[in-house]
Amino acid sequence: MATENSNNPPQPPPQSPSPLPQYSEMIIAAIEVLNEANGSNKSAISKQIESTYGNLPSAHTTLLAHHLNRMRQSGELVLIKNNYMKPDPNAPPKRGRGRPPKPKTPLPPGSVVSPPRPRGRPPKPRDPFAPPSTPKAKTPSSGRPRGRPPKKAKTSPILNTGVAVGGESRGRGRPPKVKPAVAAVGC
Repeated sequence: MATENSNNPPQPPPQSPSPLPQYSEMIIAAIEVLNEANGSNKSAISKQIESTYGNLPSAHTTLLAHHLNRMRQSGELVLIKNNYMKPDPNAPPKRGRGRPPKPKTPLPPGSVVSPPRPRGRPPKPRDPFAPPSTPKAKTPSSGRPRGRPPKKAKTSPILNTGVAVGGESRGRGRPPKVKPAVAAVGC
C-alpha cells in the first residue's frame, strides 16, 4: 500500500478555468461603465470590477494598483486629481521636460560628415618658419622624492602596558619641574 502512494503523487484538485479578462481590459470597461465627468478613483474602479467579476484573486488590490500605474505611464490612462480617465483623443501629445531638440536637416547625398570637434582649449598656432624645438632636459633633482615624507615607525620599543623598557612608567602630561638639590650647610 505504501508503494502505491509513492508511485502516484497526489494531484491538485481540479480548478475551473477563470473567465477573467486582462486587468487592463477590466479597468477600461469599469471606467466606461462609471462614466464620471472628472474620472474615476481607484476605489470606485475596484468596486465596479468586484461587482462585475465575482471570483477575483486575493491580490486584487495590488494587481489593480500595478496595472493602473502601468497604464498611466504608457499613456492609456490619464491621472488628474487622483482620478483615472481615458485620454482625450483631440488633446495634443504631452511634451517632455527640457528644451526640445533642434530639427535636423538631412545631408545632401555624397557629402562627408566631419568628425566632432575635440574638447578643451585648442593648441596655439605654431610658427612654420621657427626652428624645431628640442625636448626639455630633466633638471637634476636633489635625490629626494616630491611631497611629504612618509611617517616612520617609532624606534623606542614600548610595550602595550605603557611601560618603557627602562623600567619607569611615564605619566600623562608634562613632567614636573626638577628641583635642584640644596647643599647641606656644615657647622
